[in-house]
Amino acid sequence: MSEMTAAKTKKNAEGSDGAMTEHERTLLVFDLIGEYCGLDVNLVREIVHVPPRITRVPNAPHYVRGVINLRGTVIPVLDCALKMGGSQTGNTSESRIVVAEFEGIQFGVLVDAVREVRAVPDSLIETEDSSSAGSIGTEYVIGIAKMEDGRLIVLLDLAELFDITRLLEEEN
Repeated sequence: MSEMTAAKTKKNAEGSDGAMTEHERTLLVFDLIGEYCGLDVNLVREIVHVPPRITRVPNAPHYVRGVINLRGTVIPVLDCALKMGGSQTGNTSESRIVVAEFEGIQFGVLVDAVREVRAVPDSLIETEDSSSAGSIGTEYVIGIAKMEDGRLIVLLDLAELFDITRLLEEEN
């Protein structure tokens, strides 16, 4: 790391009085199969209502609900609940598609409801023990945020959940 980069990193971590401040992550918090889940907000491109029709794709994996046309771009819609062994997410008035992008690949993730965008200090996130992830498979979990109000927010690893890295390798 160059001296200039190191100085900027230190300055960004310092408060106005020169004291070190805590790092935090900004998360999009949503409901999914009875759990609060979080996703790094930097992966989120937009949040859209579920359209009346999602076009099915023949021979697609079971968790691919289909595709939608979002302002001229065809976006696959993935159902996290199905991927994690649950039942298909039912569409309600609160259901949304979170359009995410990872390594240039855009896809929509069907969620039960979007709750908030929230900054979470790293000190509240436990990455060692994902056993408290409830009904969500631990292989898809980055960590658990233990909020001061007692809520647990499961931080999902979408790249792992939908095997995006494998798709990138197949393209190359």
